[in-house]
Amino acid sequence: MALTAPQSPELGENRGMEFQDVVRKRRMVRSFLDKPVPRETVDRILRNATKAPSAGFSQGWAFIALEGSEQTGVFWDACNEGMPPSRQEGVATAPVIIIPLSNKAAYLERYSRPDKAAFGLGEDETKWPAPFWDIDTAMASMNMLLTCVDEGLGALFFGISSGEKELMERLGVPASYKPIGAIALGWPDPDDRPSPSLKNVGRRPTSETLHFGRWAGAR
Repeated sequence: MALTAPQSPELGENRGMEFQDVVRKRRMVRSFLDKPVPRETVDRILRNATKAPSAGFSQGWAFIALEGSEQTGVFWDACNEGMPPSRQEGVATAPVIIIPLSNKAAYLERYSRPDKAAFGLGEDETKWPAPFWDIDTAMASMNMLLTCVDEGLGALFFGISSGEKELMERLGVPASYKPIGAIALGWPDPDDRPSPSLKNVGRRPTSETLHFGRWAGAR
């Protein structure tokens, strides 16, 4: 059973908080303190990623952690176009960037084996009802985001809108692996502000998003 979090935790003192509190506190953080994240913390975040579910236990994922300005600088040198300057100034201060990678070939190969052949997915990706290689990697990413909260860290998942090919080449990533985005993480700046979308759009009412038995209001 998880331990209850301290009433007023300092940075890094959130570990062991109740699961419902982790979910409630999770939000995207866009600015960070100039403070390194301990390697053992990064290790825990990555290990928890590998505990995510995957179709057929294919585990068609991989994760690259870039730590410190020299390594994260490689990311920003390749991928800084297309991001608003104000956003980049905040996110670029993150001491760690994790790149979650999905490997479609691992799933096609797994479902070609005798114990999965009956599903008829084999080597034909068009037969898959959804791209489970990306879905599973996204679930692994959510594990990392929640672990960051449990560690007292902040994190931001964002898309790679430019420079993907150059980045993959510079990091030596095999061609069969594709990034689904990137996660910037570190100690949240106390002055970090929530996304304006929360105010401009807000959360949809549960009457529109939660349905039991059948779609609410359907005839």
